[in-house]
Amino acid sequence: MPAYKYTAKDISGKTIHGTAKAESNSALMTTLSDNQLFLVKATELSTESNKSKLTSNELAEFSKEIGTMLSVGVSLVRAINIIMNRDNTPKLKKVYIDLYQALKKGNAFSDALRLQGSTFSELFINMIIAGEASGQLDKTILKMSTYYEKESRLNSKLKNAMTYPIILFIITVLIVIIIFTFVMPNFLSTFENMELPLPTKIVLAISDVMTNYWYVILSVVLLIVVVFAFLMQREEFRIFIDKRKLRVPKIKKFLKIIYTARFARTISALYSSGLSLVSSVQTGQAIIGNRYISAQFDNVLYQVKVGISLSKAITKIDGFDTKLASVIQIGEETGKLADMLTSIADSYDYESEIAAQRMIVILEPVMLIFMALVIGSVMLSVLMPILQMYQGI
Repeated sequence: MPAYKYTAKDISGKTIHGTAKAESNSALMTTLSDNQLFLVKATELSTESNKSKLTSNELAEFSKEIGTMLSVGVSLVRAINIIMNRDNTPKLKKVYIDLYQALKKGNAFSDALRLQGSTFSELFINMIIAGEASGQLDKTILKMSTYYEKESRLNSKLKNAMTYPIILFIITVLIVIIIFTFVMPNFLSTFENMELPLPTKIVLAISDVMTNYWYVILSVVLLIVVVFAFLMQREEFRIFIDKRKLRVPKIKKFLKIIYTARFARTISALYSSGLSLVSSVQTGQAIIGNRYISAQFDNVLYQVKVGISLSKAITKIDGFDTKLASVIQIGEETGKLADMLTSIADSYDYESEIAAQRMIVILEPVMLIFMALVIGSVMLSVLMPILQMYQGI
């Protein structure tokens, strides 16, 4: 009997993690239901270590190929067989083979996906469940293709926004290390009998420490890295870090737009496909990308379950754009919540791409200025005594 690692929620909306043995994913769901727990995600432990999660780009390509073939009348089993026999990476090849074998045994597509462990996101699986229930699996999968294409494009923009500043920071650090360890020691004999200004004394002191006690500095840096990595394993610390992200001047506005766009796009896709509002919000909670915001949704889910409107429940979410609640309220009042969610999702998708571009525009000059200030300050401290020496001649 396989063992599963699961995430579930009780009737109050509290998240519960655990492991249990069951004949299948469906059997696990029944077992948890008997204990008044709602299954959110389950991963078979035997498969978890062998498979990695598919990227947004991989999911987009997979969805587009399968959805297109289904829409022209190709059976699901044959569609999987066709892409299975193409040239794929070893990871994708194994996923397609396992999917094909699961479908040949008579499993529903959603169950076959769950058997892949954490390979497919909970969002993707829930959308497939909705597509199977509505009899529009091809349209649902094509909708997911569009969803993941947008997600992949946004992720690419965010990576581009961060790559250049990180490269500049690394270059700055390397230049400073070279100056302090190789250049500055050559000036010690020159400055030996001179009355040095304070900035130069500080720079020479730092150079002396880096040259003679580099192993201590390296040990401290490694210790900091290890401690930080350890703290990042703790949920409370990760929530704290994600909360601080939302307090960074200039950047916080863009991050709010991006997090709101992800949530809006997700619940729009799920709810418009026929999934319940609670299930849609529950899945949306997991993909926001900010644990501080996600943690606040335990209370939101509880409020929605007891009958409070979604617009009112998310009003006080710290980290979302305030426009979302008002648009959802209009959808609730007019009875066109699905249409309003789709509309606001499209709007936020556009705004999130603009936000990513603006982040690049802001971060690039900031890092260039930082680089210039750091290197310029060090060089100026070296030049100051030299200029004083020439003035004294």
